[in-house]
Amino acid sequence: MIITTKNYKQFLLLFWCSLTFTFSSVAQSDHTGKRRVSSAYAITNTNLFSSPEKSQTKVTIIIKDGLIHEIGPNPTIPSEAQLIQGDSLFVYAGFIDPAGDMGVSKPDEPNRPSDFDSSNPADEFAGITPYRNVMDQFDAKNSKIEEWRKLGFTVTQLIPDGGMLPGKTSVIVLGDPNNPNLLAQNTALSAKFTGARGMYPATTLGVMSKFREIYQNATLSSRHENLFASNAGLKRPAKNKTYEAFYPTLDKSIPIIFEVSNELEMRRAIKLQKELGFDLVLAGVQDGEEVIPSLIDANAKVLFSLQLPEDKASKSEPKEDAEEQAKRIDRVKESYEKSLKQAGIFEDAGIPFAFHTKGAKSGDMIKNIRLMIENGLSESAALAALTVNGAKILGIEKMAGTIEKGKLANLVLLTDTLFKEEAQIKHVLADGYLFDYDIKPKKNGKKENGDGDVSIEGKWRYTSSTPAGSSEGEMNFSKVADDYTGTITLDNPTGSGTLKPEMKEISLSGNKLSFSFEVNVQGNNLSIQVSGEVDGEEFSGSMSVAEFGSFPLDATKVPENAIKL
Repeated sequence: MIITTKNYKQFLLLFWCSLTFTFSSVAQSDHTGKRRVSSAYAITNTNLFSSPEKSQTKVTIIIKDGLIHEIGPNPTIPSEAQLIQGDSLFVYAGFIDPAGDMGVSKPDEPNRPSDFDSSNPADEFAGITPYRNVMDQFDAKNSKIEEWRKLGFTVTQLIPDGGMLPGKTSVIVLGDPNNPNLLAQNTALSAKFTGARGMYPATTLGVMSKFREIYQNATLSSRHENLFASNAGLKRPAKNKTYEAFYPTLDKSIPIIFEVSNELEMRRAIKLQKELGFDLVLAGVQDGEEVIPSLIDANAKVLFSLQLPEDKASKSEPKEDAEEQAKRIDRVKESYEKSLKQAGIFEDAGIPFAFHTKGAKSGDMIKNIRLMIENGLSESAALAALTVNGAKILGIEKMAGTIEKGKLANLVLLTDTLFKEEAQIKHVLADGYLFDYDIKPKKNGKKENGDGDVSIEGKWRYTSSTPAGSSEGEMNFSKVADDYTGTITLDNPTGSGTLKPEMKEISLSGNKLSFSFEVNVQGNNLSIQVSGEVDGEEFSGSMSVAEFGSFPLDATKVPENAIKL
């Protein structure tokens, strides 16, 4: 089968539909939000955490037309209200993501002209597109939106994909599944230290120089336009959409949100802020404790990723007479432990911060926050990082971040307090839309293999349902020391036999299983993410490729005596 550029996307779609390994969204009854039978709800006699510092018991919350209408011990419940029995539930403000990319795709690259000059390329070729709006690349039906909403996220600031200046952000509420739910557009200018391939600016220092040039030219252009508007006899200023996109950052109407990946990039972003004077938000902060004085001086806002570095030290196997390797493992271990303590260090320094989802895996969220709490972060600071701090950074604290009368009906309803191992999310309300999730009873049996009370080793058979129909296959897990390896079988989309790719990043935390695998499609690697829950000998979960969404699967473990060697 020859795949041409013209039919490549159609081929990928057929390939996605033909995959035999596809998982259902875990434990969902009605996650569509279509249960807005009326515009009124009453959560009765519940346990309310209205803010990180304030909690109440036996409270009833009245919701009308997407807003919190009343909170109290005995409010009048509207006759049309749908009742939610809250006696055994714990209610928190919906989580806020100040930097996410759920549903955002990368825009197509422009075709280069025949006279293209790599030393002086047009802005759009060099990744300089600050005038773009992220909503032009946003798909409200993308499966990642449901993945994060299911974990309690109700508001996100979408970050555009692209080069050093990919565009403007927008803030949306994750409510009506059939609507983009836009709260505000052009809320920040996105920037990062990503050079252009094969053209200027290719290096980090080149990016910094180009950023300065654009900012300073935008300042001059803005002054010229203001003078021209108020004085006669001046030459009309030339229009430049790149410079004009910077105008709101000059008077600090919006901040510049810099994506950083290490201490050096943090220092470089702060250096630019100090020189030019814009409001700065840093996303993806790592190893930032040495930069705390500079952050305070710059009044920079701080965002930590919900994705922690991998614990590579625990997976290393020291060799005989490998003293240098042992030292290297110690350094890796020290770096990993330092990353776990970072949030607690910032809390102790009095620097408020928020968590963001961009670059993170939804299946690791709660596990990673618990790791931070175990390493010095307080639960109240962790809750603030999920709610009120993000609202303040986005400037939406009057409508979200805490549970108060008149604010958006963005709520998370759990079976226990948020950071307990047993806690499960039963309902999420976003903009007044109700999303329900089934609750599976937690097991109390003895632990197996050190991974909570589940074991995945062995062979599993599964049946999947896709638009192409039903199919069957198997997956195999093995355990070596404290690590897992595995393979999965699926039909070859070209029609010739089966494929058996290796699983990567296999993680089993409690009963939550996640991994990824890749399939090569005509020279292109298609990366597939998998997450779900193991319940005894059964597995259910979700597998997603951003472009095509998710499909359901049921899997059953094969008894050992049934496996033929």
